[in-house]
Amino acid sequence: MVIPSKTDVVVIGGGPAGLAAALAARQNGFEVCVLDRAEPPIDKACGEGLMPDGIAALRELGVAFDIGQGRPFRGIRFIDDHRLAQACFPAEAGIGVRRTVLHQILVDRAQAMGVVTGWRATVTGLDPDGVALADSSVRCRWIIGADGALSQVRQWAGLAPLDNGRRRVGLRQHFRVKPWSDFVEVHWAKGCQAYVTPVGPDEICIALLDTAQKLGFADLATRFPGLSRHLEGAEPIGVVRGGLSASRRLRHVTRGRIALVGDASSSIDAITGDGLTLAFRQATALGAALAKDDLASYDVAHRRICRMPFLMAQLLLLMDQREGLRKVALQALAARPDSFSRLLATHVGARHPAAAALDVLALSLRAAASAARPRNAAIAR
Repeated sequence: MVIPSKTDVVVIGGGPAGLAAALAARQNGFEVCVLDRAEPPIDKACGEGLMPDGIAALRELGVAFDIGQGRPFRGIRFIDDHRLAQACFPAEAGIGVRRTVLHQILVDRAQAMGVVTGWRATVTGLDPDGVALADSSVRCRWIIGADGALSQVRQWAGLAPLDNGRRRVGLRQHFRVKPWSDFVEVHWAKGCQAYVTPVGPDEICIALLDTAQKLGFADLATRFPGLSRHLEGAEPIGVVRGGLSASRRLRHVTRGRIALVGDASSSIDAITGDGLTLAFRQATALGAALAKDDLASYDVAHRRICRMPFLMAQLLLLMDQREGLRKVALQALAARPDSFSRLLATHVGARHPAAAALDVLALSLRAAASAARPRNAAIAR
């Protein structure tokens, strides 16, 4: 498709976040051009699980899934040694879907909506009228940076990250094996997690997250023996992909006529499974702000959208860092599955965050009591 010399909105970055932003702008009546150096379908290391609120956000953008494009999952299961806690989503299931399949679905929807896409296009900078390419330029009214955690658009706009969380390494590998569960399983070990997502009738995705940056799939039997037993005889599919995982926020995600979305605007540790959902919700909020000609309102909405997921990331990373806390927390979640279900409902946007306060308090008291029992027993002896 020919890149236009003039348009309303230029989106730099054609991954899921950029395409979602393009769809939102298009829904609000704007002419949109997406530019990316790559060519679809674009792959990336990813846990490949979409939470129910992420599916709902895509539905608002006119994007729907056929049952054969992925694999539904009905909740989250935590596993640590012999401890297991699980909770189901309150209504709609999540879906495990290959990153390349998701990207192609978004590309097809963007093309159907009349979004102009310029693949294998290198943006060299911004100019007073719009965006500069290697051999041309595009005049535009707004510029959306959706070019990932190392965003050049963010640098060009002078929007530096406010804080940097701990960096971790993530690895992803697919295996040919029939899913043994209709939950996303999170297997915990010291300093690392393994996420198992069903993505097809005979295929799973495993994502490893490691602080020490030394964990590989050859270490599964040692670090996650229970998971390793499920994979006996399973055939690895494709190559191992990797990337960095970290939580990073900005004070502002807009400047002038520039707005950031997805990992360019904020990144959240993959431990929450919320990265894509955040991007899709941000895209909808950005489309509404463009329609009002008020990017400042997107700054406000962006902070609201990110607040709960960032809090959840902090809590889960605390469990990652403190083994004793993780053990008593999982014991409390296993003993109070109703509370776990309500917390999960809050996490996927089905309950107001304030409603989770009593559940957090009840679980905290139970965890504290559980942690105190060994000490009391020792005193009694």
